[in-house]
Amino acid sequence: MHDDLETDETDAIPRLVRGAAARYAAHEAVVDGRTRITYRELGERVEEAAAACAAAGIEPGDRVAVWAPNSLHWIVAALGAVSAGAVLVPVNTRFKGAEATQVLARTRARLLFVTGTFLGTSYVAALRSAAGEPPGPPTAAGPPRRRATEGGPAPAGAPLPGLPHLRDVVVLAGTAPADLRTWREFLAAGHTVPAAAVRARADAVGAGAPSDILFTSGTTGEPKGAVITHGQTLRTFAAWSELAGLREGDRYLIVNPFFHTFGYKAGVIACLMRGATMVPHPVFSPEAVLAAVAAERVTVLPGPPTVLQTLLDHPARGAYDLSSLRVVVTGAAVVPRRLVERLHDELGVATVLTAYGMSEATGVVTMCRRGDPVEVVAGSSGRPLPGTEVKVTGADGRRLPPGRPGEILVRGPQVMSGYFEDAGATARAVDAEGWLHTGDVGVLDAGGNLRVTDRVKDMFIVGGFNAYPAEIEQVLARHPGIADVAVVGVPDARLGEVGKAFAVRRPGLPEPVTAEALIAWARREMANYKVPRDVEFVSELPRNAAGKVLKGRLRERTR
Repeated sequence: MHDDLETDETDAIPRLVRGAAARYAAHEAVVDGRTRITYRELGERVEEAAAACAAAGIEPGDRVAVWAPNSLHWIVAALGAVSAGAVLVPVNTRFKGAEATQVLARTRARLLFVTGTFLGTSYVAALRSAAGEPPGPPTAAGPPRRRATEGGPAPAGAPLPGLPHLRDVVVLAGTAPADLRTWREFLAAGHTVPAAAVRARADAVGAGAPSDILFTSGTTGEPKGAVITHGQTLRTFAAWSELAGLREGDRYLIVNPFFHTFGYKAGVIACLMRGATMVPHPVFSPEAVLAAVAAERVTVLPGPPTVLQTLLDHPARGAYDLSSLRVVVTGAAVVPRRLVERLHDELGVATVLTAYGMSEATGVVTMCRRGDPVEVVAGSSGRPLPGTEVKVTGADGRRLPPGRPGEILVRGPQVMSGYFEDAGATARAVDAEGWLHTGDVGVLDAGGNLRVTDRVKDMFIVGGFNAYPAEIEQVLARHPGIADVAVVGVPDARLGEVGKAFAVRRPGLPEPVTAEALIAWARREMANYKVPRDVEFVSELPRNAAGKVLKGRLRERTR
């Protein structure tokens, strides 16, 4: 089921950072706006942040959260925390205050790095409100001043009511409310910690120690925290980097959010392994991404299909020189073949790969290989990573032969150690033989390539026939008038369930497609039971930050 592939056996992230700082010392490590730093400087900043974590009272195994968009500060804060032996908890920037508070409470995070105002929202005010404190700065009658003096000790006492375990909040900005600390004040407090102590703390981190708790996207229920170790992270993304062809000197625009495996690990960790330059991008804007690719001569641009499609279709694309692009990695249940062909033909991208993964499997399960034909890249998510087994099973749990759809099960070194402090959910997800039950439906072909067709719970039954939305979406996406589409099952008195399509029209066409025309076209392209009985046109589909369509929201609209 897998190939033989040598992987980097670096065993823990602190030593990866130190090794990269030495090996690629003079190479540009991060470009963030006007700030440009080398790998040597990145290593120094990470050690400074690790010292500050120690000064703040962080002990090995403590949880440290980051709630902020992609930036140099995020990279340094996160790597500094894990270098001090902490377990990183990336928090989704799309979360509201109550959702972020829930993650902080469930993990009993001791330290939080938080952005200031982002996209017009004060994250600190959102936390105060959700944690039971009125929004706004403290007053004379309010909480006492906790601000540390420059170089002074970490503040004592919980800064937010309702989060008693959270001892310190650091705002990744030049200013902060009086009872919190700025990034500069936090770093200055660590100057009293000897360098030898920082190095000893980093050296004590082992391969089997947890490196992070990655919360699932929550598109099908309450998010759960998958615990991933240092060794799992480094082994998995050494393989990812090799298969993607990431190399020293590459310039990598990281559009995927850092709170997601695709951003943090396929981005930051992979770049550290290969000596590539990280160009963090905080908010997707097609104009800004096109400009960044041209200005920074970006060579690597992973992203979900919807991002890549938007760039290809942008009316101003021709004004930007995108000839530097060499590698694109994407993944989803639906990756139109035409998208892969356009990336090759219109942008000249040499390597376009698709992959499949999830938080519970350290982000990567299967991946295409360079040189795979376009029908494999567009029609599948490739073959298992080295050392990884994949099987497809029926409702009775038995392995199905190639070509038969069923639930995807995964077993390998990247399968999580479990959900954080949730033995019941862990037992339901990973069986006694070590197989992770993904909840995804897929088909293996004779060559071992996996085609992910849907979520188990997204499937609906039309008059006794199983209908898989992703398969239907792939056909509808071929219509020249459709830019984006999602299908859900809705109740039907006669057939039990039927499909309803939510579609985004392709802009600029002289005659926009109608619901009747799309349904009639679909009847010519697929079996009748698969054809949606209703089409609702929308301006855009609701997606999470990883690019997955939020089917739950669409189902709510049907009610």
